[in-house]
Amino acid sequence: MQKPENCIITIFGASGDLTKRKLMPSLFDLYQKKLLPEKFAIIGLGRTPFTDEAFREKMYNDVKTFAKIEAEKQRVLKVFLENIHYLPMDINNADDYSKLKARLEELDSRVESGGNYIYYVATSPKFFELVSRHLGMQGLQKQGGGTGWKRIVIEKPFGYDLDSARKLNAHLQEIFIEDQIYRIDHYLGKETVQNILAFRFANGIFEPLWNRNFIHHVEITGVENIGVEDRGGYYDSSGALRDMVQNHLLQVLSIIAMEPPSKFEATALRNEKVKVFQSLSPIKPEDVKKQVVRGQYTGSTVRGEKVPGYREEKGVAADSRTETFLAMKFYIGNWRWGGVPFYIRTGKRMPTRVSEVTIHFKKTPHALFSQNLAPTVGDNQLVIRIQPDEGILLKFGIKVPGAGFEIKTVNMDFHYSDISERTIPEAYERLLLDCMLGDASLYARSDAVETCWEFISPILDAWENDPDLPLYGYPAGTWGPKEASNLFDESNEDWRYPCKNLANDGEYCEL
Repeated sequence: MQKPENCIITIFGASGDLTKRKLMPSLFDLYQKKLLPEKFAIIGLGRTPFTDEAFREKMYNDVKTFAKIEAEKQRVLKVFLENIHYLPMDINNADDYSKLKARLEELDSRVESGGNYIYYVATSPKFFELVSRHLGMQGLQKQGGGTGWKRIVIEKPFGYDLDSARKLNAHLQEIFIEDQIYRIDHYLGKETVQNILAFRFANGIFEPLWNRNFIHHVEITGVENIGVEDRGGYYDSSGALRDMVQNHLLQVLSIIAMEPPSKFEATALRNEKVKVFQSLSPIKPEDVKKQVVRGQYTGSTVRGEKVPGYREEKGVAADSRTETFLAMKFYIGNWRWGGVPFYIRTGKRMPTRVSEVTIHFKKTPHALFSQNLAPTVGDNQLVIRIQPDEGILLKFGIKVPGAGFEIKTVNMDFHYSDISERTIPEAYERLLLDCMLGDASLYARSDAVETCWEFISPILDAWENDPDLPLYGYPAGTWGPKEASNLFDESNEDWRYPCKNLANDGEYCEL
């Protein structure tokens, strides 16, 4: 694996959850694997008045907790943390950015980074424009001419709606050029999402079938068994469509549906993804009721424990109309996928936590064994499990041993856990390394972000303008409103249910 050039990573919001749970453990993993630069420095920024030593002590305890560091690796962790520094500053105060510039220049000479800086904005989205503006005022975005490269990383959400996304992109591009802007979506850092590309384009047996001639429909599911926890205030202004569909699940869709890129590099790969988003058939306001089902979880008993309804969660309005479940059907208007329905489903308080893609192939044109088919035998399915228990499953029919031709469905599966010599890296680990290497393949580009907002905006507008559009309740621990099944074209079709309802049967998951 190529090692990055020497650089300095600056983390805005260094005392927050993202830093201690994801960023610092991922950077430590890269350090252990010798994938960080030969010389590097990390600067944490925040209002808390830490000294370097106090911040290192905090990170030591946090990484031990969240990365579950064994005793023998704790010494290595302490060596890693010697490269970490802290600068107390108020990101609202323009004058404090001159202190940051001075600290960067000091460390730059020490680690010989040549002016290679990464600015990771791990803050609330409301600070994205502010931070980038102040960096620009100090000239900290300038690169070339021997000043080294500069990159800024921002977390989702990339805007609240189409207008705000355009405004954010326009602001960022006034200060940084597009190639410097890394919009991070941790879903794209997951090993199984990346493996979809290899599965499609490194094998000669699947890609010829990957089109409207052989595929009947496609499901993309990303659900959680938890509620909104302590994020009720944020979630109530967001909802499932903004929180999961606009970014994570549409990004997965683009990898499933894209054409083969001319070569495997960032521009070619992201060009093909944008073409998918541009081909999404718009959902007209009058069709929202037919193509989109939204729901909100209600109180229930799950595994003998009483679970509150969404409106009873902290920070949630008592009359909230925010959706915690979203199911939708839509089409991609291009040659490969014309007429193939795509279904997306996401929700909170589902029976389990699972993200997967299910490809449903068309049934055989002639039911040769129809008199012997068991009721449980269905179409051939290819299931790509993103999380948990990452793997790939192919469902097909075989003859049951014995007289006659009784057919049953069997599974041929692969689990990443079977590759004992390799561990699956954290998503942030891969994405942070790519940013240091200057590889934006797995990061979102501005036109992709805006095109996704264009697709979901009519849905959001319809909900806002038509109070009669239903919001269905569903008991916590179930698979959402029964009306979600009405999205399917045929009466014998339904969603794939990898687990039973926790509220009734206890958890059982099948890859």
